[in-house]
Amino acid sequence: MQRHIIVVRGAGDIATGSIQKLWRAGFRVCALETERPSAIRRLAALSDAVYDGEKVVEDLRAVRCEDVAAAFQAMDAGDVAILIDPDCESLPELKPIALVDGILAKKNLGTQRDMAPVTVALGPGFIAGEDVDVIVETMRGHHLGRLIFEGSAIPNTGVPGLVAGFAAERVIHSPAAGAVRPRRHIKDIVEAGELMAVIEPEDGGESVPVLATIKGVIRGMIPDRFVVPKGFKIADIDARLDQVNYCDTISDKARCVGGGTLEAVLYMLNRRGLI
Repeated sequence: MQRHIIVVRGAGDIATGSIQKLWRAGFRVCALETERPSAIRRLAALSDAVYDGEKVVEDLRAVRCEDVAAAFQAMDAGDVAILIDPDCESLPELKPIALVDGILAKKNLGTQRDMAPVTVALGPGFIAGEDVDVIVETMRGHHLGRLIFEGSAIPNTGVPGLVAGFAAERVIHSPAAGAVRPRRHIKDIVEAGELMAVIEPEDGGESVPVLATIKGVIRGMIPDRFVVPKGFKIADIDARLDQVNYCDTISDKARCVGGGTLEAVLYMLNRRGLI
Protein backbone atom coordinates (compact mmCIF):
# COMPACT_ATOMS: atom_id res chain seq x y z
CA MET A 1 0.00 0.00 0.00
CA GLN A 2 3.03 2.27 0.31
CA ARG A 3 2.64 3.30 -3.33
CA HIS A 4 -0.94 4.47 -2.78
CA ILE A 5 -1.64 8.10 -1.92
CA ILE A 6 -4.60 9.24 0.13
CA VAL A 7 -5.58 12.89 0.09
CA VAL A 8 -7.18 14.30 3.23
CA ARG A 9 -8.97 17.63 3.01
CA GLY A 10 -8.10 19.40 6.24
CA ALA A 11 -5.52 18.66 8.93
CA GLY A 12 -7.22 19.81 12.12
CA ASP A 13 -7.20 17.71 15.29
CA ILE A 14 -9.96 15.31 14.18
CA ALA A 15 -8.49 14.91 10.69
CA THR A 16 -5.08 14.31 12.27
CA GLY A 17 -6.49 11.22 14.00
CA SER A 18 -7.53 9.87 10.60
CA ILE A 19 -4.22 10.81 9.01
CA GLN A 20 -2.34 8.88 11.68
CA LYS A 21 -4.37 5.70 11.13
CA LEU A 22 -3.95 5.88 7.35
CA TRP A 23 -0.23 6.65 7.58
CA ARG A 24 0.40 3.85 10.06
CA ALA A 25 -1.43 1.44 7.75
CA GLY A 26 1.14 2.15 5.04
CA PHE A 27 -0.56 4.76 2.88
CA ARG A 28 1.20 7.91 1.79
CA VAL A 29 -0.85 10.88 2.94
CA CYS A 30 -1.12 14.39 1.55
CA ALA A 31 -3.32 16.84 3.44
CA LEU A 32 -4.82 19.85 1.69
CA GLU A 33 -5.23 22.96 3.81
CA THR A 34 -6.19 26.62 3.57
CA GLU A 35 -3.74 29.49 3.85
CA ARG A 36 -5.02 30.26 7.38
CA PRO A 37 -6.18 27.10 9.17
CA SER A 38 -8.52 27.85 12.08
CA ALA A 39 -8.05 24.67 14.14
CA ILE A 40 -7.97 25.55 17.84
CA ARG A 41 -6.61 22.28 19.28
CA ARG A 42 -3.41 23.16 17.53
CA LEU A 43 -0.98 21.11 19.62
CA ALA A 44 -2.71 17.97 18.32
CA ALA A 45 -3.30 19.21 14.76
CA LEU A 46 -0.94 18.83 11.80
CA SER A 47 -2.47 21.95 10.26
CA ASP A 48 -0.02 24.12 12.20
CA ALA A 49 2.63 23.04 9.67
CA VAL A 50 1.09 25.72 7.45
CA TYR A 51 2.34 28.37 9.90
CA ASP A 52 5.56 26.77 11.13
CA GLY A 53 6.79 24.80 8.11
CA GLU A 54 6.50 21.50 9.92
CA LYS A 55 4.51 19.97 12.77
CA VAL A 56 5.01 16.85 14.85
CA VAL A 57 2.07 15.14 16.59
CA GLU A 58 2.97 11.90 18.35
CA ASP A 59 4.79 9.82 15.71
CA LEU A 60 3.63 11.94 12.77
CA ARG A 61 5.68 14.63 11.09
CA ALA A 62 3.93 16.91 8.61
CA VAL A 63 5.83 19.18 6.26
CA ARG A 64 4.46 22.18 4.40
CA CYS A 65 5.15 21.74 0.69
CA GLU A 66 5.11 24.49 -1.91
CA ASP A 67 4.12 22.25 -4.82
CA VAL A 68 3.19 18.68 -5.71
CA ALA A 69 6.79 17.72 -6.50
CA ALA A 70 7.80 18.68 -2.96
CA ALA A 71 4.79 16.78 -1.62
CA PHE A 72 5.97 13.59 -3.34
CA GLN A 73 9.45 14.09 -1.85
CA ALA A 74 7.99 14.55 1.64
CA MET A 75 5.83 11.44 1.34
CA ASP A 76 8.75 9.43 -0.06
CA ALA A 77 10.71 10.45 3.06
CA GLY A 78 7.96 9.06 5.27
CA ASP A 79 6.36 12.36 6.22
CA VAL A 80 2.84 13.66 5.76
CA ALA A 81 2.75 16.33 3.05
CA ILE A 82 0.74 19.51 3.59
CA LEU A 83 -0.27 21.52 0.53
CA ILE A 84 -2.10 24.85 0.51
CA ASP A 85 -4.85 23.77 -1.84
CA PRO A 86 -8.39 24.30 -0.52
CA ASP A 87 -9.86 23.79 -4.00
CA CYS A 88 -8.16 20.43 -4.63
CA GLU A 89 -6.39 21.63 -7.76
CA SER A 90 -3.52 19.19 -7.11
CA LEU A 91 -5.65 16.03 -7.46
CA PRO A 92 -4.82 15.35 -11.15
CA GLU A 93 -1.11 15.23 -10.26
CA LEU A 94 -1.46 13.40 -6.94
CA LYS A 95 -3.82 10.76 -8.39
CA PRO A 96 -5.01 9.58 -4.95
CA ILE A 97 -6.56 6.16 -4.53
CA ALA A 98 -8.86 7.66 -1.92
CA LEU A 99 -9.95 11.09 -0.71
CA VAL A 100 -11.12 11.88 2.81
CA ASP A 101 -12.99 15.09 3.57
CA GLY A 102 -11.89 15.90 7.12
CA ILE A 103 -12.72 19.60 7.11
CA LEU A 104 -15.66 19.15 9.51
CA ALA A 105 -17.37 22.27 8.23
CA LYS A 106 -20.80 20.68 8.83
CA LYS A 107 -21.40 21.22 5.11
CA ASN A 108 -19.86 20.08 1.85
CA LEU A 109 -17.21 22.52 0.63
CA GLY A 110 -16.83 20.96 -2.79
CA THR A 111 -16.03 17.28 -2.28
CA GLN A 112 -17.43 15.11 -5.08
CA ARG A 113 -17.63 11.36 -5.39
CA ASP A 114 -15.63 11.32 -8.63
CA MET A 115 -12.56 12.99 -7.08
CA ALA A 116 -10.96 9.61 -6.29
CA PRO A 117 -11.74 5.89 -6.65
CA VAL A 118 -12.91 5.95 -3.00
CA THR A 119 -14.30 8.97 -1.19
CA VAL A 120 -15.02 9.30 2.54
CA ALA A 121 -16.38 12.22 4.56
CA LEU A 122 -16.28 12.88 8.29
CA GLY A 123 -19.47 14.11 9.92
CA PRO A 124 -22.63 15.86 8.73
CA GLY A 125 -23.16 17.84 5.54
CA PHE A 126 -22.82 14.94 3.09
CA ILE A 127 -25.04 12.22 1.62
CA ALA A 128 -23.44 8.78 1.39
CA GLY A 129 -23.92 7.32 -2.06
CA GLU A 130 -24.23 10.77 -3.63
CA ASP A 131 -21.52 13.14 -2.39
CA VAL A 132 -19.17 10.41 -1.14
CA ASP A 133 -19.05 6.64 -0.85
CA VAL A 134 -18.97 6.48 2.95
CA ILE A 135 -19.53 8.84 5.88
CA VAL A 136 -17.93 8.38 9.30
CA GLU A 137 -20.10 9.46 12.23
CA THR A 138 -18.47 12.18 14.36
CA MET A 139 -21.16 12.77 16.99
CA ARG A 140 -20.09 11.68 20.47
CA GLY A 141 -22.04 8.73 21.81
CA HIS A 142 -22.94 5.20 20.81
CA HIS A 143 -22.53 5.74 17.05
CA LEU A 144 -19.19 7.59 17.10
CA GLY A 145 -16.98 6.17 14.33
CA ARG A 146 -19.82 4.19 12.69
CA LEU A 147 -19.78 3.86 8.89
CA ILE A 148 -22.76 5.18 6.95
CA PHE A 149 -23.30 3.87 3.42
CA GLU A 150 -26.69 5.45 2.76
CA GLY A 151 -27.99 8.78 3.98
CA SER A 152 -26.29 11.25 6.29
CA ALA A 153 -24.55 11.54 9.63
CA ILE A 154 -26.41 12.82 12.67
CA PRO A 155 -27.22 16.50 11.96
CA ASN A 156 -25.16 19.16 13.70
CA THR A 157 -27.01 20.26 16.84
CA GLY A 158 -24.92 23.38 17.37
CA VAL A 159 -24.26 22.20 20.94
CA PRO A 160 -20.86 20.64 21.78
CA GLY A 161 -20.85 17.15 23.24
CA LEU A 162 -21.14 16.77 27.01
CA VAL A 163 -17.73 16.43 28.69
CA ALA A 164 -17.35 16.35 32.48
CA GLY A 165 -20.82 17.82 32.85
CA PHE A 166 -20.24 20.76 30.50
CA ALA A 167 -21.35 21.22 26.90
CA ALA A 168 -21.81 24.71 25.43
CA GLU A 169 -19.92 26.26 28.36
CA ARG A 170 -16.64 24.60 27.42
CA VAL A 171 -16.42 26.22 23.99
CA ILE A 172 -15.52 29.91 23.73
CA HIS A 173 -16.86 32.01 20.87
CA SER A 174 -15.64 35.45 19.96
CA PRO A 175 -17.81 38.20 21.49
CA ALA A 176 -16.87 40.58 18.65
CA ALA A 177 -15.31 40.70 15.21
CA GLY A 178 -11.59 41.38 15.00
CA ALA A 179 -8.13 39.95 15.61
CA VAL A 180 -7.75 37.49 18.49
CA ARG A 181 -4.86 38.29 20.87
CA PRO A 182 -4.48 35.45 23.38
CA ARG A 183 -3.55 36.31 26.97
CA ARG A 184 -3.40 32.68 28.09
CA HIS A 185 -2.17 29.65 26.21
CA ILE A 186 -2.94 26.00 25.54
CA LYS A 187 -2.20 23.89 28.65
CA ASP A 188 -2.86 26.83 31.00
CA ILE A 189 -5.39 26.29 33.80
CA VAL A 190 -7.89 29.15 34.10
CA GLU A 191 -10.61 30.11 36.53
CA ALA A 192 -14.13 31.04 35.48
CA GLY A 193 -14.19 34.73 34.62
CA GLU A 194 -10.44 34.93 34.01
CA LEU A 195 -9.19 36.88 30.99
CA MET A 196 -8.21 34.47 28.20
CA ALA A 197 -7.83 36.81 25.24
CA VAL A 198 -8.90 40.13 23.81
CA ILE A 199 -10.44 40.91 20.45
CA GLU A 200 -8.92 43.90 18.68
CA PRO A 201 -11.51 45.38 16.28
CA GLU A 202 -10.27 46.05 12.78
CA ASP A 203 -11.54 49.65 13.00
CA GLY A 204 -9.13 50.35 15.83
CA GLY A 205 -11.80 50.56 18.50
CA GLU A 206 -11.48 49.45 22.10
CA SER A 207 -10.44 45.83 22.69
CA VAL A 208 -13.14 43.40 23.81
CA PRO A 209 -12.22 40.94 26.58
CA VAL A 210 -12.75 37.19 26.24
CA LEU A 211 -13.39 35.56 29.61
CA ALA A 212 -13.19 31.91 30.65
CA THR A 213 -16.66 30.43 31.12
CA ILE A 214 -15.58 27.59 33.44
CA LYS A 215 -12.55 26.49 35.43
CA GLY A 216 -10.39 24.12 33.49
CA VAL A 217 -7.52 23.46 31.11
CA ILE A 218 -7.25 25.41 27.88
CA ARG A 219 -7.12 22.63 25.30
CA GLY A 220 -7.53 24.86 22.27
CA MET A 221 -6.78 28.43 21.27
CA ILE A 222 -6.92 29.97 17.80
CA PRO A 223 -3.61 31.39 16.46
CA ASP A 224 -2.53 34.85 17.55
CA ARG A 225 -3.83 37.68 15.34
CA PHE A 226 -6.34 35.39 13.60
CA VAL A 227 -9.17 37.62 12.35
CA VAL A 228 -12.62 36.23 13.17
CA PRO A 229 -16.25 37.32 12.82
CA LYS A 230 -18.41 37.68 15.91
CA GLY A 231 -19.49 34.30 17.24
CA PHE A 232 -16.54 32.36 15.75
CA LYS A 233 -15.16 29.47 17.82
CA ILE A 234 -11.80 30.57 19.23
CA ALA A 235 -11.02 28.43 22.30
CA ASP A 236 -11.89 25.25 24.19
CA ILE A 237 -11.75 24.59 27.94
CA ASP A 238 -11.79 21.13 29.52
CA ALA A 239 -12.99 20.95 33.13
CA ARG A 240 -10.92 17.81 33.70
CA LEU A 241 -7.67 19.25 35.04
CA ASP A 242 -5.72 16.08 34.29
CA GLN A 243 -6.28 16.79 30.59
CA VAL A 244 -3.34 19.18 30.74
CA ASN A 245 -1.18 16.13 30.05
CA TYR A 246 -3.12 15.27 26.89
CA CYS A 247 -3.33 18.59 25.04
CA ASP A 248 -0.59 17.66 22.57
CA THR A 249 -1.80 14.14 21.77
CA ILE A 250 -4.64 12.85 19.59
CA SER A 251 -7.96 12.75 21.45
CA ASP A 252 -10.16 9.73 22.11
CA LYS A 253 -12.74 11.11 19.68
CA ALA A 254 -10.17 11.69 16.93
CA ARG A 255 -8.80 8.16 17.37
CA CYS A 256 -12.28 6.66 17.13
CA VAL A 257 -13.12 8.66 14.02
CA GLY A 258 -9.71 7.77 12.61
CA GLY A 259 -10.41 4.09 13.08
CA GLY A 260 -13.66 4.51 11.20
CA THR A 261 -11.85 6.35 8.41
CA LEU A 262 -9.28 3.58 7.96
CA GLU A 263 -12.04 0.96 8.06
CA ALA A 264 -14.04 2.84 5.43
CA VAL A 265 -11.07 3.22 3.08
CA LEU A 266 -9.96 -0.41 3.37
CA TYR A 267 -13.50 -1.74 3.08
CA MET A 268 -14.20 0.19 -0.11
CA LEU A 269 -10.80 -0.56 -1.66
CA ASN A 270 -11.22 -4.27 -0.98
CA ARG A 271 -14.81 -4.25 -2.20
CA ARG A 272 -13.71 -2.68 -5.48
CA GLY A 273 -10.64 -4.89 -5.88
CA LEU A 274 -8.23 -1.96 -5.72
CA ILE A 275 -5.85 -3.50 -3.20
